[in-house]
Amino acid sequence: MQAATPVDRLSGILERFRVEAQLHYSGPLCGISRFDASEGHGYLHVLRRGRLEVRHPGARDVPRAMHFDQPTLLFYPRPVTHCFHNPPAEGSDFTCARLRFAGGAENPLARALPPLIALPLAQVPGLDLALELLFSETDRVRCGQRLLANRLFEVVVIQLLRWLLDHPQQAGVLPGLITGLSEPRLARALVAMHDSPGERWTLDSMAKLAGMSRTGYANTFRELVGQTPADYLTGWRIALAQSRLREGRPIKMLAEELGYATPSALSRAFTARLGMSPREWLSRAG
Repeated sequence: MQAATPVDRLSGILERFRVEAQLHYSGPLCGISRFDASEGHGYLHVLRRGRLEVRHPGARDVPRAMHFDQPTLLFYPRPVTHCFHNPPAEGSDFTCARLRFAGGAENPLARALPPLIALPLAQVPGLDLALELLFSETDRVRCGQRLLANRLFEVVVIQLLRWLLDHPQQAGVLPGLITGLSEPRLARALVAMHDSPGERWTLDSMAKLAGMSRTGYANTFRELVGQTPADYLTGWRIALAQSRLREGRPIKMLAEELGYATPSALSRAFTARLGMSPREWLSRAG
């Protein structure tokens, strides 16, 4: 029996909802360093050498304090206030980037990820080459250093997302997009929905694409993604509509692209999902 062709589970999402990195700091940190959620950034910190205690004042969904004494990635996909407590004299070495998920809170990836993922560098295969290039850029100033470092940080984020798709339980990922994409049969249907949101999707067509029965597909989808296939599809379409509206696209041009018969049908679905019309939402978002 021929094995199923692997699918690219990330490109369709990242092409529509970009993750941008911006080099924030590289070098030793001594004493206390605070990263405030009010700044509106996610963060990717690489502890290269030394010891670290990180605290999360007031946070409920992450540990109050954590300790690290080996090279480690700390990935905050959403804004979370965190404070680094490093040795006061010798400090610890870091390379850090601010992260911006396009669409902010509406970004499907940002919503699906835990508030913090902390992993020893050695645990993620393939990171060593990207990090070697990243460190070579951040260790001394050269032409184009910041731009190249930003792109290399984005490569590290993609490699980390790849690892998460293959190890969702190990990373503590709750049911949602990541756990759905980690199941090969569901991944085929999810990727197709991501790539062709305007298709006339039915439960039958999704299940057929996944190679499952209607009942098996619906039950597995709800278990791993945490919602019905129809509800997920609506959410994906509305998230795309929000992204397009931010870009200045009028609602009347989006209906067919997103699988709605008329602009008013898209407006009704948008309002039912978000509790406000596209015009009202865009006014508030602006």
